[in-house]
Amino acid sequence: MNIIRHIPNTITSMNLLCGTMGVICAFEGRPDLSFLLMLGAALCDFCDGLSARMLNAYSDIGKELDSLADLVSFGLLPAVMLHRAMIQPGGMSGILTWIPLLLVVFSALRLAKFNVDETQTENFRGLATPACAMIAGSFVYYVYSTPDSIMCSWLSSPVFVPVSTAVLSALMVSRIPMFSMKFKKGGKAESPLYRMRIAFVGIFCVCTVLVALLGLNWSMIILLTFIIYVIMNLINAAVGK
Repeated sequence: MNIIRHIPNTITSMNLLCGTMGVICAFEGRPDLSFLLMLGAALCDFCDGLSARMLNAYSDIGKELDSLADLVSFGLLPAVMLHRAMIQPGGMSGILTWIPLLLVVFSALRLAKFNVDETQTENFRGLATPACAMIAGSFVYYVYSTPDSIMCSWLSSPVFVPVSTAVLSALMVSRIPMFSMKFKKGGKAESPLYRMRIAFVGIFCVCTVLVALLGLNWSMIILLTFIIYVIMNLINAAVGK
């Protein structure tokens, strides 16, 4: 029995475990732990693909398992985090608080389309589920960690979260080109996509310095970085037309 070929699937399973634990933490009123577990799931999501390439241990089961894990960690988890944040004591109630659960549905559609779309081998069409989850998760974490922030009032707004959910859902199933943030061997340094990846790394560094200088919670780094990532791709798609 070749143990090495099971390493990527084991890491993917850790992604799923982190996502499941994160959902439980969200229901227990600990979105801070939920977001940390989401980051752990994202690390596993990066490492399973990396290990599969290094060990040449690709499998059809691994591909399907990866999508199932991503649906929980980057679809269900951020949706539950937003839902629970909206119904916190003194927050909202009613049907609007269930709208974030649409992220689960559109994440599933996004992942299903990705699995059958052979044009997304290097870059994406539509917003990837982990990027969507990082935006939603970091927002909830920031609000939880900074209760005196103006962003806290956005959760009780009947507009902000529902509209944000609709925008993120639409982006996930759109055909808008979105560059992958993975640097691959043999990539051409002069290509526009490669330069955008370099720019993205630079933006992350700038956001880190800016957040540190302003004394903001560290989760704002992730929130700003991924919002700028979306804006970069939207501008690139508009200019490309």
